[in-house]
Amino acid sequence: MSDTIERIKCLIIGSGPAGYTAAIYAARADLKPVMYTGMEPGGQLTTTTEVDNFPGYPDGVDGPTMMVQLQQQAERFGTQVRIGMVTAVTFSDEVGGIHKITVDNATKLEAETVIISTGATAKYLGLPSEQRLRGGGVSACAVCDGFFYKGQDVAIVGGGDTAAEEATYLANICNKVTMLVRKDYMKASKAMQHRVTSTKNIDLRYNTEIDEVLGDTVVEGLRMINNETGEKETIAITGLFIAIGHKPNTEIFKGQIDMDETGYIITKGKSTKTNKPGVFASGDVQDKEYRQAVTAAGTGCMAALDAERYLVSIESEVPA
Repeated sequence: MSDTIERIKCLIIGSGPAGYTAAIYAARADLKPVMYTGMEPGGQLTTTTEVDNFPGYPDGVDGPTMMVQLQQQAERFGTQVRIGMVTAVTFSDEVGGIHKITVDNATKLEAETVIISTGATAKYLGLPSEQRLRGGGVSACAVCDGFFYKGQDVAIVGGGDTAAEEATYLANICNKVTMLVRKDYMKASKAMQHRVTSTKNIDLRYNTEIDEVLGDTVVEGLRMINNETGEKETIAITGLFIAIGHKPNTEIFKGQIDMDETGYIITKGKSTKTNKPGVFASGDVQDKEYRQAVTAAGTGCMAALDAERYLVSIESEVPA
């Protein structure tokens, strides 16, 4: 049995729109990419029933189908897609250095370049009824899914800038938006608070939490509870949006890759370059502003191009 460690020219960690797009571009550039899918192959879009805002799908597409098609396209150009979870990394500080990777706490790999596309995970409340109805009216992205509730009554949970922004977005297309804020104040900026309070079809409820999401297969209503008085109230809604934040999937990179205070990877300028030579980041793992499939795909393209240019620059420096 050989003890030789596999050397990979371009390793892609993560398999959402960013990872698959990086794989397509890297494979076409003959970087022979190898992708490890992670625990959720396809990323967050595999939990999305309808994707209506990705270019090229005039009739829309469901998230899992779109991810399968992206995988097939990546594989058509030679990408190796492997099921597995990267569990440890040691990134080199040297230009041209080799990065060491461990998969599933067992398999050791070496990589000349690494593209991190591990995404971010939306935070949910953890209620059984909420989890049961994810994809059936419960969503963590108003911009992604709000269109499907045009002219209907919906609710949104959260009190920060994102929640305020999404509430006003929904108010433009929905009949009524009930906004639940757990505390007796909003954390959002004053400007965003003013936007919420001045929007007539937003019903702002302070000190209010979800007791239960109602409905068997789709959201039909919401039972709310006032956390000061204990009073409960039921309203009829068809959509529930959770806007309490996202957590970037960057735990295994801490201490090696520069991140902001919330764990998002910092990239240099308009590139996908990290502080480690030959390591690049794309998609939601480095984007807390837009978090859309199409923007993730765009940065996946950028990461592959950055990786290709990095390898070319290394090769040009090698003496003949």
